[in-house]
Amino acid sequence: MYEDATTVKHVTTDPPRRPRLSRERVLDAAVAIADERGLAALTIRSLADRLGSRPMALYHHVRSKEEILDGIVDVVFSEIDLPRIGGDWRAEMRRRADSARAVLRRHPWSIGLLESRAAPGPAILRHHDAMIGTLRVAGFSIADTAHVYAVIDSFVYGFALQEAGLPFDGPDDVAGFAEGVLDHMPVDEYPWLVEMTTEHVMQPGYDFGDEFAVGLELILDSFAPDE
Repeated sequence: MYEDATTVKHVTTDPPRRPRLSRERVLDAAVAIADERGLAALTIRSLADRLGSRPMALYHHVRSKEEILDGIVDVVFSEIDLPRIGGDWRAEMRRRADSARAVLRRHPWSIGLLESRAAPGPAILRHHDAMIGTLRVAGFSIADTAHVYAVIDSFVYGFALQEAGLPFDGPDDVAGFAEGVLDHMPVDEYPWLVEMTTEHVMQPGYDFGDEFAVGLELILDSFAPDE
């Protein structure tokens, strides 16, 4: 007896396989968790859940939470533009600082971690070497290179930390926030603060982020390579 041609045959298919775990996938997932929920939410369990894996499977790629932190800090450094050794030192420091600020805005959880790792990865080492090399080739002494690097990074990290903590989301929210603050600032008690708020902060086009370029130029103007 022949099967009716209209009979529908059921074909079973295996469920799609998850991508194979790798150190890169583990670290990318860790960065994503930290970006979305903060560093406190990054645990072996949350990482395994995001990857659809068992916690013990992660230890084939990262040995500990500390190694994960080492790895994700290296990921952050890899996103920052390297200065070009031999280029104009001011332009290269400015470009690198702008890039670092943008990266830290994407990953605000990393601000306090960047210089904290005892086992720096290859991206961190390349970054520091390029910064030092750019300044040394430009004619800065070893001591002055250390000064310039430290001051620039203190400014960049500090500004990024301040931006991350602002109680408003951007230029469009500043005026409304400032109006609310003015309700608690009697002009006779805080005349200079009221003046700054009304004559500067609440003016059209004000953007706190503009202070970054001003501050960076002041820093760069304070240094010059040895003759």
